[in-house]
Amino acid sequence: MTRMTTLVSDDDTQATQAECWCCGAVAKPSQMIRLGNHPEVSLCARCGHWAGKQAWELDDRGKTGPLVTAREQFRSVRRQVVQHGWHHAPLVGGVLRRLGRWLP
Repeated sequence: MTRMTTLVSDDDTQATQAECWCCGAVAKPSQMIRLGNHPEVSLCARCGHWAGKQAWELDDRGKTGPLVTAREQFRSVRRQVVQHGWHHAPLVGGVLRRLGRWLP
């Protein structure tokens, strides 16, 4: 009886899945965000949304006006919700998480 072993290279494994550099989530490469000059860096969609919100907040630091003030108020409310854990509450948690996707 003869045994045959097939070796799979690391390149084949990397082609079928990618790991988020932020949270470590594993997904198909087509579902990951790649950074332009650094294709080895990938982010899942959830971390991509978070990074976008962080960039928007950085951009607002040098600005003034009613829209910037409104976005800052939304961010303050978001921090309070997360601090109190209301986004995990059975009745309102789902609504708060859904709203969080669309607000700054």
